[in-house]
Amino acid sequence: MPRLPATVLADLDRRLATVDAELRARTPGPASGRAPIHTVYVPADVVQPGLVWDWGAQAIAALNTHPPLPFAHALADRVVAKLALEPIEDLRIDFEDGFGIRDDDDEDAAIASAVAAVHSGPMPPFVGLRCKSLEAPTRARAVRTLDLFLEAWLSEGPLPGTFVITLPKVSAVAQVEAMVRLCAELEQAYGLNAGQLRFELQIETPPAVLGADGTATVARMIHVADGRCSGLHYGTYDYSASLGIAAAYQSMEHPVADHAKAVMQVAAALTPVRVSDGSTNVLPVGDTEAVQAAWHLHHRLVRRSLERGFYQGWDLHPAQLPTRYGATYGFFRDSREAAIARLSAYLDRRSAGVLDEPATARALAGFLLRGLDCGAFDESEVAFDRSTLEAL
Repeated sequence: MPRLPATVLADLDRRLATVDAELRARTPGPASGRAPIHTVYVPADVVQPGLVWDWGAQAIAALNTHPPLPFAHALADRVVAKLALEPIEDLRIDFEDGFGIRDDDDEDAAIASAVAAVHSGPMPPFVGLRCKSLEAPTRARAVRTLDLFLEAWLSEGPLPGTFVITLPKVSAVAQVEAMVRLCAELEQAYGLNAGQLRFELQIETPPAVLGADGTATVARMIHVADGRCSGLHYGTYDYSASLGIAAAYQSMEHPVADHAKAVMQVAAALTPVRVSDGSTNVLPVGDTEAVQAAWHLHHRLVRRSLERGFYQGWDLHPAQLPTRYGATYGFFRDSREAAIARLSAYLDRRSAGVLDEPATARALAGFLLRGLDCGAFDESEVAFDRSTLEAL
């Protein structure tokens, strides 16, 4: 019989009650549901009707014009099918660096035309906009753009559940708190549900990673966002440049990039906030030699990100879509059989050479769900029904 009196456990519960509540609030677990594997940033003034189909057609044309494929030939049919059916998973209408500083009249006009173009279809599964930052020089324009964008969008129809705002150049916790307040004011002004507006934080300044007080600022940013922060996006070039990295060496795989993304990854762990890698500015354009070189670089960088646990990145050009999907599909298909075998052994409680724990079983189920959602494989190739994977 146990020798400890019941009062000992009661005392521990009392002592740890505050910690228990804080852990539940701060680490509620990862987000459920589908996540995009990329975000396509398109300057607002070039968003045209049929943009999604146009990007898919350009991507297929690039494959046909500049063979050989930068990925396994066996994946070609699956990649082409994706490009024909759903070439863009997540579209971000860009009013920041890709759009630049314009007269107010020009940006106002771009808002109206871009919203109308997106509503003309087809609508990608995920959509949103990137406004300018809340830093003093661009704050008024950022607020005006968000206000007019919602007015234009809601005149065409309701906001989709996947709608998100990207807030760039975040450097201070107070800017995130201000964004929370701004979203609440916009919801009230437009009759939206409380908490409906969500945002991603673009981590592209050193103070967002390491504060003057020595803390990881990005971790604090997540927890003051009042549940509105859905993602952290790494800004490859602004961040590298701010640390003095020469232009020729600014890259998603530079050590300073790996450090920043590792801090972001730890800050977002066990929360619903997803972490996205950045982009490469080496575009697959020009003659076949130049396109092939850019493809091989992009394919390698996408695969590298996936192996490090970053399941999303940025694409800036239609011809980057083949390597985005080729690298992603190859990553998931290469490990599909092993993941199924390990998860089967775990569920059957038998030894299969690798002793997996519940946390790894959750990761294996998440891996298979991501592969299904992006089209890397079909449900007939997974051996588990979706409800089993989601339960895990």
